[in-house]
Amino acid sequence: MMRVCSIVGARPQFVKAAIVSRKLRDVGEEVLVHTGQHYDEELSDVFFEELDIPEPEYNLGVESDTHGRQTAAMIDRLEPIVEAEDPDALLLYGDTNSTLAGAIVGSKRDLVVAHVEAGLRSDNRSMPEEINRILTDHAADLCFAPSEEAMVNLASEGVTDGVYCTGDVMYDAILEARDRSQRQSTILDELGVEPGEYVLATVHRASNTDDRSNLAAIVDGLADAPRPVIFPAHPRTVECLREYGLWDRATEHLEVIDPQGYLDFVRLLDGAERVATDSGGVQKEAFFLGTRCLTLRAETEWVETVECGWNRLIGPNRSRIREELRENWTPESNPHPYGDGTAGRRIVQLLEDHLQTDEATPAVETASLD
Repeated sequence: MMRVCSIVGARPQFVKAAIVSRKLRDVGEEVLVHTGQHYDEELSDVFFEELDIPEPEYNLGVESDTHGRQTAAMIDRLEPIVEAEDPDALLLYGDTNSTLAGAIVGSKRDLVVAHVEAGLRSDNRSMPEEINRILTDHAADLCFAPSEEAMVNLASEGVTDGVYCTGDVMYDAILEARDRSQRQSTILDELGVEPGEYVLATVHRASNTDDRSNLAAIVDGLADAPRPVIFPAHPRTVECLREYGLWDRATEHLEVIDPQGYLDFVRLLDGAERVATDSGGVQKEAFFLGTRCLTLRAETEWVETVECGWNRLIGPNRSRIREELRENWTPESNPHPYGDGTAGRRIVQLLEDHLQTDEATPAVETASLD
């Protein structure tokens, strides 16, 4: 029976792990490690409760710091756990510092390193997440790509061994969460809004929160929206709004609320007329839910959402935000480039197959997701 150590640290990773961990524990043993990157109850505990994720066996307690110090602390605290637990593989998700720390520890200990969401590229190396993705993919033994585009990215960098196009576990998750949120969430009633009658906004990228001019442009653009704007504010974003003297303007014109649990957030996203965000995960979830998206960045990892017309890259630009919040558009198509909602099952089967054989894994899995 395979023994896998899964490493998570941020909300999007909790959602992905909820899908894979259930299937993994049906066929093997899992040791779940929470690095503590998202460490307060609003950003962490509620996700484990709502998504029925097993309590982590370990919480490293690594909180906010510079990227280098945070990653180093994760490596330092993770290595003895891996040594003690002696897993067959480390399973990593996404592009956070937790992901990179796991990749370094696993590769140094000569374990099988498996990366879920491999091959995503924004082509912007000033983003810490981009560096984390690239380094993790090149350290990994198994790269589970969510789309054909991600496969192409890996191949262009010479990463071809152990590469599989599995589809996206977030699609699996959103299919489950949409129905549950419609049945269970009361967030729209609590906020007094109707589906299709509000804009949802999220801002958390350092390139926006740590730059006063960018954050001011976003607040000013959203303040002129023709519909109410619901703004679940990340703690770091709140801190920056206060520091920059933007808090009063934000709270005067936007409905600033606390970060939401997964089901309430999915309900908000599903009911929004459109969403304005700098989050990669929210761009993709909006696409899955059929909610038009305005991305407050100049680039995206999820290029397929732009190509088919569901997502527009507008950056932290005041005038563009104002214009795009008013313009009506119809997406050109509704393709399914991220699989059929069974990525979690595929990932666990591929991991099991790899660990059961001493032979080299096939070079590239090229089966289409159509």
